[in-house]
Amino acid sequence: MKKCLIASLLVGVISLTGCGNSTATSEKPTIKVGYFPNITHAQALVGLADGTFQKTLGDNVIIETKTFNAGPEEIEALLAGAIDIGYIGPSPAVNGYIKSNGEALKIISGSASGGAALVVQPELAEAFVKNGVQALAGKKIASPQQGNTQDVALRYYLKQNGLDQSTQVIPIANADQLTMFSQKELDGAWAPEPWAARLIQEASGQLIIDERDLWPDKQFTTTNVIVSTKFLNEQPDLVKQWLTAHVAVTDWINNHPTEAQTTVNNEIEKLTTKKLKDSVLAEAWQRLNITVNPYQASVITMAQHAYDQGYLGEQQPVLDSLYDLTTLNEITGQQY
Repeated sequence: MKKCLIASLLVGVISLTGCGNSTATSEKPTIKVGYFPNITHAQALVGLADGTFQKTLGDNVIIETKTFNAGPEEIEALLAGAIDIGYIGPSPAVNGYIKSNGEALKIISGSASGGAALVVQPELAEAFVKNGVQALAGKKIASPQQGNTQDVALRYYLKQNGLDQSTQVIPIANADQLTMFSQKELDGAWAPEPWAARLIQEASGQLIIDERDLWPDKQFTTTNVIVSTKFLNEQPDLVKQWLTAHVAVTDWINNHPTEAQTTVNNEIEKLTTKKLKDSVLAEAWQRLNITVNPYQASVITMAQHAYDQGYLGEQQPVLDSLYDLTTLNEITGQQY
Protein backbone atom coordinates (compact mmCIF):
# COMPACT_ATOMS: atom_id res chain seq x y z
CA MET A 1 0.00 0.00 0.00
CA LYS A 2 2.87 2.34 0.87
CA LYS A 3 4.50 1.65 -2.52
CA CYS A 4 1.22 2.35 -4.30
CA LEU A 5 0.83 5.64 -2.43
CA ILE A 6 4.34 6.74 -3.38
CA ALA A 7 3.72 5.76 -6.98
CA SER A 8 0.49 7.77 -7.04
CA LEU A 9 2.22 10.81 -5.61
CA LEU A 10 4.98 10.55 -8.20
CA VAL A 11 2.44 10.33 -11.00
CA GLY A 12 0.73 13.42 -9.59
CA VAL A 13 3.99 15.36 -9.40
CA ILE A 14 4.93 14.39 -12.95
CA SER A 15 1.47 15.34 -14.14
CA LEU A 16 1.61 18.73 -12.44
CA THR A 17 5.11 19.35 -13.74
CA GLY A 18 3.99 18.50 -17.25
CA CYS A 19 1.07 20.92 -16.97
CA GLY A 20 3.38 23.65 -15.73
CA ASN A 21 5.73 23.26 -18.68
CA SER A 22 2.84 23.22 -21.10
CA THR A 23 1.49 26.49 -19.75
CA ALA A 24 4.87 28.18 -19.85
CA THR A 25 5.63 27.15 -23.42
CA SER A 26 2.15 28.14 -24.63
CA GLU A 27 2.70 31.78 -23.67
CA LYS A 28 3.61 33.48 -26.92
CA PRO A 29 5.40 36.84 -27.02
CA THR A 30 3.09 39.69 -27.95
CA ILE A 31 3.74 42.99 -29.71
CA LYS A 32 1.04 45.67 -29.38
CA VAL A 33 0.92 48.15 -32.24
CA GLY A 34 -0.94 51.43 -32.64
CA TYR A 35 -1.60 53.36 -35.86
CA PHE A 36 -4.16 55.52 -37.69
CA PRO A 37 -6.46 54.41 -40.52
CA ASN A 38 -4.81 57.06 -42.68
CA ILE A 39 -2.59 57.06 -45.77
CA THR A 40 0.24 58.68 -43.77
CA HIS A 41 0.44 55.38 -41.85
CA ALA A 42 0.68 53.35 -45.05
CA GLN A 43 3.29 50.81 -43.86
CA ALA A 44 1.13 49.71 -40.95
CA LEU A 45 -1.92 49.33 -43.20
CA VAL A 46 -0.09 47.46 -45.96
CA GLY A 47 2.23 45.33 -43.80
CA LEU A 48 -0.56 44.12 -41.55
CA ALA A 49 -2.89 43.45 -44.49
CA ASP A 50 -0.44 41.45 -46.59
CA GLY A 51 1.06 39.60 -43.63
CA THR A 52 4.61 40.93 -43.97
CA PHE A 53 4.89 41.81 -40.27
CA GLN A 54 3.53 38.43 -39.18
CA LYS A 55 5.80 36.50 -41.56
CA THR A 56 8.86 38.42 -40.37
CA LEU A 57 8.02 38.03 -36.68
CA GLY A 58 6.99 34.39 -37.10
CA ASP A 59 3.86 32.49 -36.13
CA ASN A 60 5.07 32.29 -32.54
CA VAL A 61 4.57 36.04 -32.03
CA ILE A 62 1.13 37.54 -31.47
CA ILE A 63 0.44 40.95 -33.04
CA GLU A 64 -2.25 42.98 -31.30
CA THR A 65 -3.38 46.16 -33.07
CA LYS A 66 -5.27 49.25 -32.01
CA THR A 67 -6.25 52.18 -34.21
CA PHE A 68 -6.42 55.80 -33.11
CA ASN A 69 -7.79 59.04 -34.50
CA ALA A 70 -5.49 61.45 -32.66
CA GLY A 71 -1.84 61.49 -31.60
CA PRO A 72 -2.40 62.46 -27.94
CA GLU A 73 -4.69 59.46 -27.49
CA GLU A 74 -2.04 57.13 -28.91
CA ILE A 75 0.67 58.62 -26.69
CA GLU A 76 -1.49 58.07 -23.61
CA ALA A 77 -1.90 54.44 -24.68
CA LEU A 78 1.86 54.02 -24.98
CA LEU A 79 2.48 55.67 -21.61
CA ALA A 80 -0.09 53.32 -20.07
CA GLY A 81 1.54 50.24 -21.63
CA ALA A 82 -1.42 49.57 -23.95
CA ILE A 83 0.83 49.68 -27.04
CA ASP A 84 4.52 48.93 -27.57
CA ILE A 85 5.10 50.38 -31.03
CA GLY A 86 3.23 53.21 -32.72
CA TYR A 87 3.00 55.13 -35.96
CA ILE A 88 2.50 58.76 -35.03
CA GLY A 89 3.19 62.38 -35.99
CA PRO A 90 6.24 64.27 -34.70
CA SER A 91 4.44 66.70 -32.38
CA PRO A 92 2.69 64.10 -30.19
CA ALA A 93 5.89 62.02 -30.16
CA VAL A 94 7.86 64.98 -28.84
CA ASN A 95 5.10 65.83 -26.36
CA GLY A 96 5.10 62.27 -25.01
CA TYR A 97 8.88 62.29 -24.72
CA ILE A 98 8.88 65.57 -22.79
CA LYS A 99 5.91 64.54 -20.63
CA SER A 100 7.82 61.45 -19.51
CA ASN A 101 11.07 63.38 -18.96
CA GLY A 102 12.60 61.59 -21.90
CA GLU A 103 12.08 58.13 -20.43
CA ALA A 104 8.98 56.62 -22.05
CA LEU A 105 9.71 56.40 -25.76
CA LYS A 106 12.19 56.53 -28.61
CA ILE A 107 11.77 57.36 -32.28
CA ILE A 108 13.26 54.41 -34.14
CA SER A 109 12.37 55.18 -37.76
CA GLY A 110 10.65 57.51 -40.13
CA SER A 111 7.52 56.46 -41.97
CA ALA A 112 6.28 59.34 -44.11
CA SER A 113 7.32 62.81 -45.24
CA GLY A 114 5.27 65.62 -46.76
CA GLY A 115 1.53 65.40 -47.17
CA ALA A 116 0.28 68.72 -45.78
CA ALA A 117 -0.96 71.85 -47.53
CA LEU A 118 -2.80 75.15 -47.13
CA VAL A 119 -6.02 75.01 -49.13
CA VAL A 120 -8.22 78.11 -49.42
CA GLN A 121 -11.41 79.39 -51.00
CA PRO A 122 -11.06 80.29 -54.73
CA GLU A 123 -11.42 84.03 -54.13
CA LEU A 124 -8.71 83.97 -51.47
CA ALA A 125 -6.45 82.04 -53.82
CA GLU A 126 -6.85 84.85 -56.38
CA ALA A 127 -6.03 87.45 -53.73
CA PHE A 128 -2.98 85.42 -52.68
CA VAL A 129 -1.68 85.47 -56.24
CA LYS A 130 -2.11 89.25 -56.41
CA ASN A 131 -1.10 90.33 -52.90
CA GLY A 132 0.94 87.42 -51.55
CA VAL A 133 0.72 86.21 -47.98
CA GLN A 134 -0.87 89.47 -46.77
CA ALA A 135 -4.08 88.24 -48.39
CA LEU A 136 -4.47 85.96 -45.35
CA ALA A 137 -4.84 88.91 -42.96
CA GLY A 138 -8.17 88.85 -41.16
CA LYS A 139 -9.09 85.41 -42.50
CA LYS A 140 -10.23 82.27 -40.68
CA ILE A 141 -7.81 79.38 -41.23
CA ALA A 142 -8.40 75.96 -39.70
CA SER A 143 -5.94 73.43 -38.28
CA PRO A 144 -6.80 69.87 -37.20
CA GLN A 145 -6.10 70.26 -33.46
CA GLN A 146 -4.46 72.84 -31.24
CA GLY A 147 -0.78 72.00 -30.82
CA ASN A 148 -0.75 69.25 -33.44
CA THR A 149 1.81 69.15 -36.27
CA GLN A 150 -0.22 71.15 -38.79
CA ASP A 151 -1.39 73.64 -36.16
CA VAL A 152 2.21 74.40 -35.20
CA ALA A 153 3.18 74.75 -38.87
CA LEU A 154 0.32 77.15 -39.59
CA ARG A 155 0.97 79.34 -36.55
CA TYR A 156 4.69 79.47 -37.30
CA TYR A 157 4.03 80.47 -40.91
CA LEU A 158 1.65 83.25 -39.85
CA LYS A 159 4.07 84.54 -37.22
CA GLN A 160 6.95 84.57 -39.68
CA ASN A 161 4.86 86.75 -41.96
CA GLY A 162 3.56 89.07 -39.24
CA LEU A 163 0.01 87.72 -39.39
CA ASP A 164 -0.24 85.92 -36.06
CA GLN A 165 -2.30 88.74 -34.54
CA SER A 166 -4.59 89.37 -37.50
CA THR A 167 -5.35 85.90 -38.86
CA GLN A 168 -7.63 83.66 -36.82
CA VAL A 169 -6.53 80.04 -36.36
CA ILE A 170 -9.46 77.69 -35.70
CA PRO A 171 -8.51 74.21 -34.46
CA ILE A 172 -11.22 71.84 -35.65
CA ALA A 173 -11.41 68.20 -36.74
CA ASN A 174 -10.68 67.54 -40.41
CA ALA A 175 -14.15 66.17 -41.15
CA ASP A 176 -15.73 69.31 -39.70
CA GLN A 177 -13.31 71.44 -41.69
CA LEU A 178 -14.64 69.91 -44.90
CA THR A 179 -18.22 70.72 -43.93
CA MET A 180 -17.48 74.27 -42.80
CA PHE A 181 -15.27 74.95 -45.82
CA SER A 182 -18.06 73.77 -48.14
CA GLN A 183 -20.44 76.18 -46.40
CA LYS A 184 -17.94 79.06 -46.75
CA GLU A 185 -17.55 79.28 -42.97
CA LEU A 186 -13.78 78.89 -43.30
CA ASP A 187 -11.42 80.78 -45.57
CA GLY A 188 -8.87 78.02 -45.58
CA ALA A 189 -7.30 75.05 -43.80
CA TRP A 190 -3.77 73.81 -43.20
CA ALA A 191 -4.64 70.17 -43.65
CA PRO A 192 -2.86 66.81 -43.80
CA GLU A 193 -3.58 64.37 -46.60
CA PRO A 194 -5.96 63.11 -47.74
CA TRP A 195 -8.00 66.01 -46.33
CA ALA A 196 -6.20 68.62 -48.41
CA ALA A 197 -7.08 66.66 -51.55
CA ARG A 198 -10.68 66.29 -50.35
CA LEU A 199 -10.99 70.04 -49.78
CA ILE A 200 -9.78 70.57 -53.34
CA GLN A 201 -11.90 67.94 -55.06
CA GLU A 202 -15.05 67.97 -52.92
CA ALA A 203 -15.26 71.61 -51.82
CA SER A 204 -13.65 73.52 -54.72
CA GLY A 205 -10.67 74.56 -52.62
CA GLN A 206 -7.41 75.69 -54.17
CA LEU A 207 -3.93 74.82 -52.93
CA ILE A 208 -1.74 77.85 -52.34
CA ILE A 209 1.02 76.32 -50.19
CA ASP A 210 2.44 72.81 -50.40
CA GLU A 211 4.27 72.58 -47.07
CA ARG A 212 7.12 70.69 -48.69
CA ASP A 213 8.11 73.97 -50.35
CA LEU A 214 8.81 75.50 -46.92
CA TRP A 215 11.43 72.89 -45.95
CA PRO A 216 15.01 72.18 -47.08
CA ASP A 217 15.02 69.68 -49.94
CA LYS A 218 11.20 69.61 -49.63
CA GLN A 219 11.42 67.00 -46.86
CA PHE A 220 9.86 67.09 -43.40
CA THR A 221 8.62 64.31 -41.15
CA THR A 222 4.91 63.56 -41.15
CA THR A 223 4.94 60.17 -39.42
CA ASN A 224 7.49 58.46 -37.15
CA VAL A 225 7.72 54.98 -35.71
CA ILE A 226 8.04 55.14 -31.93
CA VAL A 227 8.63 52.40 -29.39
CA SER A 228 8.19 52.16 -25.66
CA THR A 229 11.63 52.35 -24.05
CA LYS A 230 10.63 49.51 -21.73
CA PHE A 231 9.66 47.29 -24.66
CA LEU A 232 12.83 48.20 -26.56
CA ASN A 233 14.96 47.18 -23.58
CA GLU A 234 13.02 43.98 -22.91
CA GLN A 235 12.34 42.82 -26.49
CA PRO A 236 15.06 44.23 -28.77
CA ASP A 237 14.79 41.25 -31.14
CA LEU A 238 11.08 41.84 -31.70
CA VAL A 239 11.74 45.52 -32.35
CA LYS A 240 14.42 44.61 -34.88
CA GLN A 241 12.10 42.16 -36.62
CA TRP A 242 9.34 44.76 -36.78
CA LEU A 243 11.71 47.35 -38.25
CA THR A 244 13.01 44.81 -40.76
CA ALA A 245 9.45 44.30 -41.99
CA HIS A 246 8.80 48.06 -41.89
CA VAL A 247 11.77 48.67 -44.20
CA ALA A 248 10.66 45.87 -46.55
CA VAL A 249 7.09 47.19 -46.71
CA THR A 250 8.36 50.72 -47.40
CA ASP A 251 10.39 49.44 -50.35
CA TRP A 252 7.42 47.46 -51.67
CA ILE A 253 5.09 50.47 -51.45
CA ASN A 254 7.51 52.66 -53.38
CA ASN A 255 8.01 49.99 -56.03
CA HIS A 256 4.27 49.21 -56.35
CA PRO A 257 2.45 52.54 -55.79
CA THR A 258 -0.78 51.57 -57.56
CA GLU A 259 -1.15 48.28 -55.71
CA ALA A 260 -0.16 49.99 -52.46
CA GLN A 261 -2.88 52.61 -52.86
CA THR A 262 -5.47 49.90 -53.44
CA THR A 263 -4.39 48.02 -50.31
CA VAL A 264 -4.33 51.20 -48.22
CA ASN A 265 -7.80 52.18 -49.40
CA ASN A 266 -9.21 48.72 -48.74
CA GLU A 267 -7.82 48.76 -45.21
CA ILE A 268 -9.18 52.26 -44.56
CA GLU A 269 -12.61 51.01 -45.65
CA LYS A 270 -12.37 48.01 -43.31
CA LEU A 271 -11.42 50.18 -40.36
CA THR A 272 -13.69 53.18 -40.99
CA THR A 273 -16.39 51.74 -43.32
CA LYS A 274 -15.57 54.52 -45.78
CA LYS A 275 -13.24 54.30 -48.76
CA LEU A 276 -11.49 57.30 -50.29
CA LYS A 277 -12.30 58.26 -53.86
CA ASP A 278 -9.60 56.95 -56.15
CA SER A 279 -8.97 60.45 -57.50
CA VAL A 280 -8.59 61.87 -53.98
CA LEU A 281 -6.16 59.13 -52.99
CA ALA A 282 -4.12 59.56 -56.17
CA GLU A 283 -3.77 63.32 -55.67
CA ALA A 284 -2.95 63.01 -51.98
CA TRP A 285 -0.35 60.32 -52.71
CA GLN A 286 1.56 62.70 -54.99
CA ARG A 287 2.25 65.04 -52.08
CA LEU A 288 3.35 62.22 -49.75
CA ASN A 289 6.68 60.43 -49.55
CA ILE A 290 6.72 57.00 -47.93
CA THR A 291 10.18 56.67 -46.38
CA VAL A 292 12.10 55.28 -43.42
CA ASN A 293 14.23 58.44 -43.27
CA PRO A 294 13.38 60.06 -39.93
CA TYR A 295 14.51 63.55 -41.02
CA GLN A 296 15.62 64.36 -37.49
CA ALA A 297 16.42 67.99 -38.24
CA SER A 298 12.82 68.71 -39.26
CA VAL A 299 11.45 67.23 -36.03
CA ILE A 300 13.89 69.22 -33.90
CA THR A 301 12.86 72.35 -35.80
CA MET A 302 9.18 71.56 -35.28
CA ALA A 303 9.80 71.11 -31.57
CA GLN A 304 11.47 74.53 -31.43
CA HIS A 305 8.48 76.07 -33.21
CA ALA A 306 6.11 74.39 -30.77
CA TYR A 307 8.15 75.62 -27.81
CA ASP A 308 8.19 79.15 -29.18
CA GLN A 309 4.39 78.99 -29.35
CA GLY A 310 4.13 77.85 -25.73
CA TYR A 311 3.15 74.23 -26.35
CA LEU A 312 6.12 72.51 -24.68
CA GLY A 313 6.27 74.19 -21.29
CA GLU A 314 8.53 76.90 -19.95
CA GLN A 315 11.87 75.13 -20.38
CA GLN A 316 13.68 74.70 -23.66
CA PRO A 317 13.12 71.09 -24.77
CA VAL A 318 16.17 68.84 -24.59
CA LEU A 319 15.76 66.09 -27.19
CA ASP A 320 19.21 64.49 -27.06
CA SER A 321 17.81 61.01 -26.37
CA LEU A 322 14.66 61.22 -28.48
CA TYR A 323 16.09 58.99 -31.22
CA ASP A 324 17.52 55.50 -31.21
CA LEU A 325 18.30 54.71 -34.85
CA THR A 326 20.89 52.02 -34.16
CA THR A 327 18.69 49.18 -35.40
CA LEU A 328 17.40 51.10 -38.43
CA ASN A 329 20.95 51.93 -39.46
CA GLU A 330 21.97 48.31 -39.04
CA ILE A 331 19.09 47.06 -41.19
CA THR A 332 19.43 49.64 -43.96
CA GLY A 333 23.21 50.09 -43.94
CA GLN A 334 22.61 53.85 -43.76
CA GLN A 335 23.52 56.42 -41.14
CA TYR A 336 20.31 58.29 -40.44
